[in-house]
Amino acid sequence: MNMLKKVLLVAVFLILIASSVALGQKLLIPMDLSQTDHLKAYGVAYWCLEKGYKVEWLLNYKAGSFMTDARDDVIQQCKLQGVAYSVIDLGTAGAIYQEIEENNMEVVLLEKAPKIGVYVPPTHEPWDDAVRLALDYAEIPYTTVWDEEVLRGDIFKFDWLHLHHEDFTGQYGKFYSMFFQAPWYKQEVAANENLAKKLGFKKVSDMKKTVARAVKNYIGQGGFVFAMCSAPETFDIALAAEKLDIVPQEFDGDPYDPNCQSSLDYSLSLAFTNFTLSLNAMEYRHSTIDVTGDRILLGLLPHQDYFTLFDFSAKLDPVPCMLVQDHVPVVQGFMGQCTAFRKFQVKKYVTILGETEGQEEVKYIHGNFGRGTFTFLGGHDPEDYQHQVGDPPTDLSLHKNSPGYRLILNNVLFPAAKKKERKT
Repeated sequence: MNMLKKVLLVAVFLILIASSVALGQKLLIPMDLSQTDHLKAYGVAYWCLEKGYKVEWLLNYKAGSFMTDARDDVIQQCKLQGVAYSVIDLGTAGAIYQEIEENNMEVVLLEKAPKIGVYVPPTHEPWDDAVRLALDYAEIPYTTVWDEEVLRGDIFKFDWLHLHHEDFTGQYGKFYSMFFQAPWYKQEVAANENLAKKLGFKKVSDMKKTVARAVKNYIGQGGFVFAMCSAPETFDIALAAEKLDIVPQEFDGDPYDPNCQSSLDYSLSLAFTNFTLSLNAMEYRHSTIDVTGDRILLGLLPHQDYFTLFDFSAKLDPVPCMLVQDHVPVVQGFMGQCTAFRKFQVKKYVTILGETEGQEEVKYIHGNFGRGTFTFLGGHDPEDYQHQVGDPPTDLSLHKNSPGYRLILNNVLFPAAKKKERKT
């Protein structure tokens, strides 16, 4: 019996020694070109936060690498996800910290896995959503909500909210001229009209404007919002048109206010100003915010379409620096219902994160409102240049190192940063 106790004590001692050695080491997940799966790496970082492990985001070090304690379960998770990593001793970690201290780099502590909400319709639309594709591929959990949940206040349960490629003006993406007879379009119209009636609104546009104001309030109270494609443009239009009817008769049965353009209140919008509405139901555009039409006239080809990420001070501007972490400084462009934003119609206090050089357009922007923030990215799918209605969803296992999808996932981890690091 004494021998058995002795064996057990030795075993426990060895386990403690092994644990001590492991905890005396760090696990580095590089995010430069040596990384085998950039997108899954974000999932590993999120998984660590869910486990209660602290993660350090090393801004501008090896393209925004992650570092945490070298636990066996974290190593196993990296292996399962196909994520490149290295186990380093404390001396090597110290040298990394020193390099960060002496250069345009910074250590941002990620403390808690953010609760994620995705605003997405219950109907099946014939296109995918890049954010949901990224979250699913990285295995980051999220909850879906729609108009009823937003107006009920459920979004305040989340730290981060993504706005699906929605039309907050109530014009159904302005697909009328091409798809008004399509079954999916009819289903979307019916579903929205039924919900508006259920919630006590006379028209869908009134419901959507109220939803937009609720999301704006969520941001003001400290929420983080990320939106792509048509959502940024139509969200701001809906806010500026708070008391106006800007919807053509084809969509809601009555004509728009003839003075709606001159009556827009740009002070109510978050990111854009002085834009001109498209009041033609047959025109596939919402306003002059979007530059898609200009690009078509210029004949811009896919191989000519790139946008450049701005280089921020990691120590002085950690928030925009987090949002542009990438392994390349220039990213392949991609189109959408709103491909990019007209530069002179972006409000002055909004931070430009990425722009198309030589063009009066910006692709990626960020701003503060109240105690929260909003980040808008133009385009539909970073790995599908001109995604068409009915096209199959992008298989991200074929795009593990996508620079464009990294921008999306930067936003997902951004709310996990220690509060004192969030200030710009």
